[in-house]
Amino acid sequence: MDIVVQKYGGTSVATLDKIKDIARRLKERKEKGDKLVVVVSAMGKTTDDLLDMAYRLSRNPKPRELDVLMSTGEQVSIALLSIALNEIGCKARSFTGHQVGILTEGFHTKSKITDINADIILEELDKDNIVIVAGFQGINENNEITTLGRGGSDTTAVALAAKLGAVCEIYTDVDGIYTTDPRRYPEARKLDSISYEEMLEMASLGAGVMHSRAIEIGQKYGVPIYVALNTGDVPGTYIKESDEKMEKTVITGLAVDSNDVMITINNLPYSIKAISDVFNSLAEKHINIDMISQTTPVNNLINLSFTLPKNDMNTALKTLKDMKKSIGDYKIETDEAITKLSVVGIGMRTQSGVAARMFSVLAQNDINIKIITTSEIRISCAIDPEDQDKAVTAIAKEFNL
Repeated sequence: MDIVVQKYGGTSVATLDKIKDIARRLKERKEKGDKLVVVVSAMGKTTDDLLDMAYRLSRNPKPRELDVLMSTGEQVSIALLSIALNEIGCKARSFTGHQVGILTEGFHTKSKITDINADIILEELDKDNIVIVAGFQGINENNEITTLGRGGSDTTAVALAAKLGAVCEIYTDVDGIYTTDPRRYPEARKLDSISYEEMLEMASLGAGVMHSRAIEIGQKYGVPIYVALNTGDVPGTYIKESDEKMEKTVITGLAVDSNDVMITINNLPYSIKAISDVFNSLAEKHINIDMISQTTPVNNLINLSFTLPKNDMNTALKTLKDMKKSIGDYKIETDEAITKLSVVGIGMRTQSGVAARMFSVLAQNDINIKIITTSEIRISCAIDPEDQDKAVTAIAKEFNL
């Protein structure tokens, strides 16, 4: 019998009726012969509600306590699903991340999985139980509960599949992965398959179907990932290694993200040490930088622009202001009114002219670009949020998305 790891997100387990529906489908799947490991998120908006309570008590709660608090949401879900399964005559046992040996390292609220002790899971599967595991959490080297950050349950599921040599099925409130968000472009097409590389870029650029860390693990260990609607009624999308068919498509997807801010440092001394100090200081605060632009030196001074997540803006600004003492009296500007627009496709490796087509379309629609960055398989630019819908429609039509 094959081991299958399934994951159900917060909307899938938001109510008791939905939990009962999942239990019935799991029983049917088990009766077909599969051994099931099920990862679940907290019910609905439970995590948001828990965080809201924490921040009503304190403006700056300790990350350790936030992890202890947030991990309780998944514990409720796993217990309820196990109860529902046992009630309909299907043997099941629930476990927290700690109990199944999900080991983590790093910082509280942003930890990474380092290893999983799968012995307990295998023992329970041999006892003919469905094993239900709390997503989003683990235990670090100091025996403290940690959480994995946004999308952590996806990461838990893919990591378990890698450890168990299993396939991973992600069930959510969408029926697969689309070329772009259908809410912005109703004619968007659902993809039968997408490569790990393309999905990793899409996830890191704002496509919210899956978290980038989960895709990284899937790619590293060759875990087949299937994304589908939580009812299982319609075919979903496979995330897998690229093939020749995929490479014939120039652009696979278009991602949009309005959660970044652009920071510009004006009159920064033209020195590689100064530039290095800026980015090293931000890296020490665990702030991820995306797009970067530097002007030509004038009077030995440059302007340096870059984008980063809005929720890291205050930390970044404080860090940059503290650096003035050692670098110089530069000026700092922020622009929160940006939308990051990105096209992704492994076909760009072999087919030229993608940038020209993209920028021509933007020019024809009077859409200005604030900053640009590229990689081998993607082009990203920051535009005004008010131009977002117009840009998505124009580019989607140009590349037949």
